[in-house]
Amino acid sequence: MSTAMQEFPEVGEIVVATVSRIMDQGAYVTLDEYNNIQGFLHISEIATGWIRNVEKFLKPGEKKVLLVKRVDPRRSEIDLSLKQISSDQKKKKLLEIKRKEKESALIENFRAKASLSKAESEKIENILVDKFDSIYDAFSEVSAKGIAVLDGLDIPQKAVSAIEELSSKMQIPSVEIRGVLELTSTKPDGIEIIKRALISAMDNKKVTVSITYMGAPRYRLSITAQNFKDAEKELKPILASVEHVIQKSSGTFKFTREESKKTREG
Repeated sequence: MSTAMQEFPEVGEIVVATVSRIMDQGAYVTLDEYNNIQGFLHISEIATGWIRNVEKFLKPGEKKVLLVKRVDPRRSEIDLSLKQISSDQKKKKLLEIKRKEKESALIENFRAKASLSKAESEKIENILVDKFDSIYDAFSEVSAKGIAVLDGLDIPQKAVSAIEELSSKMQIPSVEIRGVLELTSTKPDGIEIIKRALISAMDNKKVTVSITYMGAPRYRLSITAQNFKDAEKELKPILASVEHVIQKSSGTFKFTREESKKTREG
């Protein structure tokens, strides 16, 4: 009888684990994403400084975001760290887990609503992943832009109808990054030059760009997207475009970044 190989995380990977047993020298945890295999969190990796009581930092059943420090598959040993995880890494990992949970629920509802066999569903899921990178992204695109984004894909009508219905009920997450532009031009038609520069910046189909007049020479630039990665990716070329037009006309350009924020939870 053959048994499947146990999958192990890689060194440097960030994982979610559940505290299972607390010891004087640390705690044993089970890795949620790796079939609950066991890892060890040494007391020296729980927090900076000297720790007298592990239970002050950890409780049985508590979930923690941890960094994988060492893996020995032959001995089934995994050493982890809590103190080396930043708040941004923790936030990003928890959002990733939340998104995977939503994606699993989406797939389950999709199969049931379209009355698909497992094989039929997996074929459609592969098509969607090839096109949109993930099932969640596929449904998000349909929710944001309409069912036409599926045109040309080899997907049965009953599946398309199910995707459209489920997507219409999704609450798409949204984030905003923004800053203040200070633009000047000494040309006779300086106002028109600045206007053209700003209008060209707003011509972006991937994200939503808005510009608010704050009083010369200041304008607030706001970019809204489904995630910070997409928003940041579009910010650089938008700023470059505005700067190019202004400086070509012997004007001045300055951009001051403001605090980013989530505008809607997913």
